[in-house]
Amino acid sequence: MKRLRVESLLDIMPILKGNKMYAVIKSGGKQHRVTEGEVITLEKISAEEGSVIEFPEVLAVNKEGKLEVGAPLLEGAKVTAKILDHIKAPKVTIIKMKRRQDYRRKQGHRQNLTKVLIESIKY
Repeated sequence: MKRLRVESLLDIMPILKGNKMYAVIKSGGKQHRVTEGEVITLEKISAEEGSVIEFPEVLAVNKEGKLEVGAPLLEGAKVTAKILDHIKAPKVTIIKMKRRQDYRRKQGHRQNLTKVLIESIKY
C-alpha cells in the first residue's frame, strides 16, 4: 500500500472534504457514481463505438462539496459520455443437480457490457 506524505493538514483538506465533482446516474436499472474522466462499465448500450451519449437521468450531483439531490431526478442536470468499446463479461456457469434423480443441467452466460468514458457533468 502506498503511503501519502502530508506536510500539513491544509494539503490534505481537499481530499478529506471530497471536493471532486461527481454525479449519480441511472443506467440499465442500476445507479452509478461517476466523475469526469472516469472509465466505467455499464449494461449494454445500443449505440456505435465512438459515439457521444447523454444520461438525462441524474439523481444527485456533488459540486464544490455541496450535494444536490433530486426528487427523484435533478432538473437541468446531464452527464455526457463517449462509448469506448462493447465487451462481454467473464462467463458465469449455472449448474443444476438433483441427487439420486439422474438430473443434471449445465448452462453458461456472458453478459454484454459497454465501456464508457465520462466526458462532462453539467448542472
